[in-house]
Amino acid sequence: MRLNELSSPVPVVDYDIASRNIRRLQQYCDTHQFRLRPHIKTHKLPFFAHEQCKAGAIGITVQKIGEAEVMAQTGLADILITYNIVGREKAERLANLTNFARLSVAIDNERALESLGWAAHRASTPIGVLVEFESGGNRQGVQTPEQAVALARAILGHSGLEFKGLMTYPTTTKTAEFLRESLPQFRKSRIEVSVVSGGGTPGAYQTHELAPVTELRVGTYIYNDRMMMAAQAANLEDCALAVLATVVSRPTIDRAIIDAGSKTLSSDLLAPGQEAGYGLLPDYPDAIIARLNEEHGIVDLERCVRKPEVGERVRIIPNHVCVVTNLHDQIYLHRNGDVLAQLPVYLRGKTN
Repeated sequence: MRLNELSSPVPVVDYDIASRNIRRLQQYCDTHQFRLRPHIKTHKLPFFAHEQCKAGAIGITVQKIGEAEVMAQTGLADILITYNIVGREKAERLANLTNFARLSVAIDNERALESLGWAAHRASTPIGVLVEFESGGNRQGVQTPEQAVALARAILGHSGLEFKGLMTYPTTTKTAEFLRESLPQFRKSRIEVSVVSGGGTPGAYQTHELAPVTELRVGTYIYNDRMMMAAQAANLEDCALAVLATVVSRPTIDRAIIDAGSKTLSSDLLAPGQEAGYGLLPDYPDAIIARLNEEHGIVDLERCVRKPEVGERVRIIPNHVCVVTNLHDQIYLHRNGDVLAQLPVYLRGKTN
């Protein structure tokens, strides 16, 4: 089957590009002696998680227990959950998962630690714990080295929990600043920090210049998208996933309607000051997907010399590919336009 025989709109992944992206980052990590632990939030596919591990990754990163449950069922044996686990229900699921995989969890507060302590008493193997710290993302994470050391001490007071080290997102120069202040305090307290885990695709290939991390967590690099292009972290030829859409109307000479709306492309835009629109049409680079309804994409063709006709298939590089993956039940893997496989997005909707 050829791609043009698929019903649109549909996400398709170029297998050769995705494989090249996997190899390239693994080679970078091997060169700089980083342990690579890819985040599966981008592809949400056991197939690609196994491909990443076969290439040399030490394990995978997930954000939610539901993602870990699916991945463990497919034989992924080393899983880091980079999200505070709070509450008895999630703690029980975490404890059950230790029957099938080695688990580590990142936390930044005592309430999450209480949940891990409850899980540890019911787990079949020890649960690793990392302390998340703030280093420029203004999201979650302890704010000071003193808080990091105090939380590590509290972790060490729980049987069944193993303090592994520190984690942050994204890796920035502030990561290095935090580590310069905190690591001496850990040494003074005789607390071993065996893992320093950093993350983020935009700066992945500069990690060795940014901070002394030992582990790298990245997700978007496998597919890349328009955001990564805007961040100069990828080129068009590095973008493995595209959405195939069909032009279903040309109501005016300068407006086309495609069958991909917000339910297909998401409503994510690039940062202010960057390119406009809800995706890039590589074959019509001057076109702008100016507006989305749920099922309609409104494309401004005013700047285009050549314009797509009704019935024509167009390729779209999404602004934010991770969200697009989660909007679809399956993706199609292809090579040079020949469909290789239909892959169910098994982790779609695993948000708890």
